[in-house]
Amino acid sequence: MYARDNAATASDLQRRLPPDSHVEAATEMLRMLADGTRLRLMRLLVDGEHDVTALVTALGVARPAVSQHLAKLRLAGLVAMRREGRRALYTARGGHVRRLVTEVMHAASHRVAGIPDHE
Repeated sequence: MYARDNAATASDLQRRLPPDSHVEAATEMLRMLADGTRLRLMRLLVDGEHDVTALVTALGVARPAVSQHLAKLRLAGLVAMRREGRRALYTARGGHVRRLVTEVMHAASHRVAGIPDHE
């Protein structure tokens, strides 16, 4: 038996590929999460809404830097913002984003601790 006997054809594989627009959007989202400060922000926002003051205090990062990171995350579609009076409250946008952040943090935790992957 040869490997090619069970292999999908190139056209079969091409049909399984997502559209370029989906790949570009996913790449941009992952690029945003590839920064330590933004990933920490997202980890906090997965659990609920927070204003900039609370995020600055939790992260120990300057307010302008936190605001810039939040703006980038909003543009990438990872963060939602709503106003409550004069306060702006931020949260992770939707279940997909929350699961993505949660899963990548679990995977990192397993890697650091030497715990085997789950199937």
